[in-house]
Amino acid sequence: MTETKNTVAFTPERLAKAQEMIARYPEGKQKSALMPIMHLAQEQFAWMSQDVMDYVASLLNITPVEVYEVATFYTMFHLEPVGKHVIEYCRTGPCVLMGGEEVYAHLTQKLGVKKGQTTADGLFTLKEVECLAACGWGPCFQIREKYYMHLTKDKVDEIIEELSK
Repeated sequence: MTETKNTVAFTPERLAKAQEMIARYPEGKQKSALMPIMHLAQEQFAWMSQDVMDYVASLLNITPVEVYEVATFYTMFHLEPVGKHVIEYCRTGPCVLMGGEEVYAHLTQKLGVKKGQTTADGLFTLKEVECLAACGWGPCFQIREKYYMHLTKDKVDEIIEELSK
């Protein structure tokens, strides 16, 4: 592994987990661990800064641009600082047809932010996404691995209240 010129580093536990992930693949195929290691990095650092992406590249002995390509393609990777809870809100047709615009307007008003913004308290970032593949359960949003479906204004209020604790 090559050294990076920044101070970004996994905790010893995460580094061991990353090395375990890399070891699952044959020599020369370590890039196959890229996405799981990027998820591990985002878990620790909250977002994929250039230093974090460079660090991931160094762990895998790949060029930084190979990490940048993946980070900029997938919406699950945050390229800017985000709040504690990133609300990925579906804005596609099926969710809109099920009342999504009204619920989304309520959510933005409740949080006092627009897409791409983070609340002043640093708790919530609102991120619009194209589809969460939950078209029959809309309107919906996702926070980390958890889906919130069949949203109403009241449900949004409950969710925000619970996550604000």
